[in-house]
Formats: sequence, C-alpha cells, structure tokens
Amino acid sequence: MKPVIFGLSGDRVTDDERAFFRDADPAGYILFKRNIVDRAQLRALTDDLRAIAGRDDLAILIDQEGGRVSRMQPPEWPAFPPGGVFGALYDIAPMSAIEAARANAEAIGLMLAEVGITVDCLPLLDVRVPETHDAIGDRAFGSDPMRVAALGRAVIDGLRAGGGVGIVKHMPGQGRAVVDSHLELPTVTAGEDDLAQDLAPFAALKDAPMGMTGHIVFTAWDKDRCATMSPIVLDEIIRKRIGFTGLLMSDDLDMKALKGDVPQRAADCVAAGCDVALNCWGRFDEMVAIANLLPEITPDARTRLDAAMATIKPVAHFERIAELAAKRDALLALAA
Repeated sequence: MKPVIFGLSGDRVTDDERAFFRDADPAGYILFKRNIVDRAQLRALTDDLRAIAGRDDLAILIDQEGGRVSRMQPPEWPAFPPGGVFGALYDIAPMSAIEAARANAEAIGLMLAEVGITVDCLPLLDVRVPETHDAIGDRAFGSDPMRVAALGRAVIDGLRAGGGVGIVKHMPGQGRAVVDSHLELPTVTAGEDDLAQDLAPFAALKDAPMGMTGHIVFTAWDKDRCATMSPIVLDEIIRKRIGFTGLLMSDDLDMKALKGDVPQRAADCVAAGCDVALNCWGRFDEMVAIANLLPEITPDARTRLDAAMATIKPVAHFERIAELAAKRDALLALAA
C-alpha cells in the first residue's frame, strides 16, 4: 500500500485509473464535486473503488463541512450550516450547542454512509482570532479553545454514530493564519503562550482517529519549514506535545503555499512524518509520479489507518437524516 490518498478525474473510474489504482494500492481516495452526479452514481463509484482495493473498510474521504465547503449539494442532498453557527449558540446555551453539533454531524455521517463515503474532513479545531483569514472564517467554532474542543468532540461522536470517521484539522492550528494557504504560505510569529491556546483543542481530542496538517510556518518551532514538511512540528509538537495518536495526513499538496512539484511534495511530507500524503486533483501523470516516489506505507501508519477505519459501525435508518436535521434546527433557533 502506498501512503497516499488520491483524487479522481471524473464521475467514474477510467480504464487507466483502474489499472493504476490496482497496482499502486493507495491508502484511500477523496471525492469532489467533479466526481458527483447523484445518489445512484455516487454509490456505484464508491462500490467500484472498494472492489478495486479489495477492502470493505476503504477510506473514501470528502469535504462535507456544511456552509461554503460542501461537495454534496442541494437539490440532491440537504444543505448543512457552517461551524460558526454552533459557536454562536454556545454563547447562550452550551449544552444545546453541543447537542446540535452532534445531531448535525450524525446527519452528515448518515448521508455519507448511504452513498458509501466513510471519512469526512471535519471537524475544524482552528481557534479563531481577530485576524483569522476568511479562508477559515465561519468554518471555525469560535475563539475559546475549550468551546472548540467541546464542539469538535460532538462532531467526532456524531460522525461515528452516523457510520463515519472524522478528521481533526488543521494541526497544529490555522486560526492565526492571515493569508489563504491555497494561494500563499502563511507565517505565524506568535509566541508560546498564544500557541498553547491553539494547541489546546487538538490536545483535548488527541485520541481522534485521523488528523490533517496545515501548510503554515510557525517561527517559534521551525522558521524554515511549514508544519506539513517539518519533522520538528510533526514529531515534537503534534505527536509529542499534543499527544496525537491517530493517522496523520497532509492537507492538499497542490496548494500554492508549498514549493516544488507535487510528487516531490508528497515524498517530502511523508519523509517528514506524515503518515499519508493527500493529492486531490486526479491528474494521472502526477499520481503515477507520486506512486513512483513514495515508499510503502510504514507498519505504524498502516496500524493507525486500520484502527481509524475499525471505528466505523454499520448503520441503517437513513430516514433519520431529516429527524436529526430538524432537531439541530430547533436547537439553533434558540440563538436566532
């Protein structure tokens, strides 16, 4: 198995992709709007990916946060709110906010499970500050670390109840980024006291099944390399100081925050300590080059991947999606 999660070019697996995926055996796949038509097509696609891999517990990821980051959209699927609305409810009714976040995440998990998607790139544990860039913005739960942790835990639990796996992101914290890492490299110059606040939600959820890095330079820890490429940040901060024990993947390696070609980025992040590289765009030549550069997945990374996927439980009763959404909406109405 290669330590990489690949994207696909379209709404079905091409003949070239099929042959390549069988040979490369990636750790999983990630889906985007270009891969999605409707329920029947999406379920057929995820079934095909499982058949190619020969693994029923295949990691098939999607960014289905709610709000502006939603790959599955109306009218085929219901809309979901962004994380910030649960933070707003927390201001007046913390327990109601936690229950609303949990119900919302369970509804998302059921919606994904119905079409064979097993992993959601959620929750964000980034702590918002006044200068937080809009790339995070209302996706974040708020500015209090313990609030972020409590709502993040509710999302992890809700996704699990809905038959899915969550990913905490963006480790070790992207709230202080003042530029968008999709476009340029953020540099954070905060000191240890401020950074301790950013680490706190991740430490509280250190037992989460999966985590995702952020492409950010933290001058207090490694002024020369962003977190994704820094053995110091990945080992000393994420693994040891936070104590994170789950599968650690990079954020999308095609972002302009990173330098060099994408295959080399994949090799570098794995060499630095990421368990898995994330390559989202389904460019065939690029995927082949990545597979050629990467070693086999390490035994420790494979153990973490298997442990994360083993948390999935079979679910049914997909009609509960509407019931859970109604419960969420009734609770959110308290803050209206």
